[in-house]
Amino acid sequence: MAKNIILVTGCAGFIGFHVAKKLLQKKYKIIGIDNINSYYSTKLKRDRLSELKKFKYFNFFKIDLVNKKKLDHIVKKFKPKYIIHLAAQAGVRYSIKNPFAYVRSNLIGFTNILEISRNNKIKHLIYASSSSVYGASKEQPYKEDDPVAHPLAFYGATKRSNELMAHSYSYLYGLPTTGLRFFTVYGPWGRPDMALFLFVKNIFQGKKINVFNHGNHIRDFTYIDDIVSCVCKLIFKIPKRKKKHKFKDPSTSIAPFEILNIGNNNPTKLMDYIDEIEIQLKKKAIKKFLPLQKGDIGSTFASKQKLFKVIKFSPKTSIELGIKKFINWYLNYYNLKK
Repeated sequence: MAKNIILVTGCAGFIGFHVAKKLLQKKYKIIGIDNINSYYSTKLKRDRLSELKKFKYFNFFKIDLVNKKKLDHIVKKFKPKYIIHLAAQAGVRYSIKNPFAYVRSNLIGFTNILEISRNNKIKHLIYASSSSVYGASKEQPYKEDDPVAHPLAFYGATKRSNELMAHSYSYLYGLPTTGLRFFTVYGPWGRPDMALFLFVKNIFQGKKINVFNHGNHIRDFTYIDDIVSCVCKLIFKIPKRKKKHKFKDPSTSIAPFEILNIGNNNPTKLMDYIDEIEIQLKKKAIKKFLPLQKGDIGSTFASKQKLFKVIKFSPKTSIELGIKKFINWYLNYYNLKK
């Protein structure tokens, strides 16, 4: 007998796939939706779906977030009580080239999710935000009570917009919402446009790797299993209305609304990250050093105090273990040998 029914959007995506799989292993019934767009390899997305379809309680529907009529139909048919909204147009750099893809998916699509949640009395809407919202913020580690008023990329601006939109629905309609600011997520089944995937692929093939910001980036790399553990623990941590609110803190409210960082609280120099990949692949990288790209943040560092207070758990996987697991998956997936 399946437990609660949960709708997971973006289930063919990196984080969505892992969250859906973990919940299926826990015997939840998952309604998965994804538009399987061609931003990156649709084969990778379909292979993730093939893994999910092995589970008895998984139902998949190819739906675009902007198609509210189809979304309405699925929600009314299956009656999920929880929504984990992980579908979005991803990528900081691509948002400079094609901002309208982000308007369509991250703003119009998110509005549809909010409307569906409101109209179907969803008990808790959890949605993906991003560390990109911190933008030009200088004080680190980044804390949720930061004003987050200066995102540097349009992608980050759409994610901050999601937080503000969610707050309005939480306030107006009593819809419990939790926004999760993910910090540089990596691991098996990751996106091909992300640094770890590109580095491993090119180093393995003896090709150059592009090292932006002349190698001076610092990132709070967060392993996918830690992300999944946090999301699963938060499903039933439903925000409640509060009697008092510090209006200087944009991450909470008198409304049933919450925002949380999900990061490792262990910033790593990009060059150290590359060194670890080289060690594990037993190959030296051919590095091409390039300037900081438009929209990029030089350094990210998450405070995880608030997260730990809520779920008594926080990310802790080392980059050594995380990179090892990714490389093992990569070699297996592409039938390669060191």
